[in-house]
Amino acid sequence: MSEAKNGFELHQAEYRFMEVIWDNEPVNYTALVKLCEEQLGWKKSTTYTVLRKMCQRGIVCNEDATVTAIAKREQVQQYESQQVVERSFGGSLPAFVNAFLSEKKLTREEAEQLKKLIEEASR
Repeated sequence: MSEAKNGFELHQAEYRFMEVIWDNEPVNYTALVKLCEEQLGWKKSTTYTVLRKMCQRGIVCNEDATVTAIAKREQVQQYESQQVVERSFGGSLPAFVNAFLSEKKLTREEAEQLKKLIEEASR
């Protein structure tokens, strides 16, 4: 999958890999291999292959055996959430929210946070 205009599209395994990087960056390559083995069950060769591909796509940087994210967590989350709304709900945010909330009760605090977000977005 490719870099998007305002975000980065990742497969599930790539997203999990990025979580390891985001949570530990900057991270030494040797430490990253160990973290991926512990958290993802990956062998060194798998980590190397995914890292190489992610570097080629401009999602991470591996300089002097130190790995950092170029794609920030917020960019990826924003892109992926927009894609869910587009694919599954025809771009309708109200339809998405309705589907999400149909089985979930909000706390008063969550409802207030959402109200604030909506007010800010509609300005």
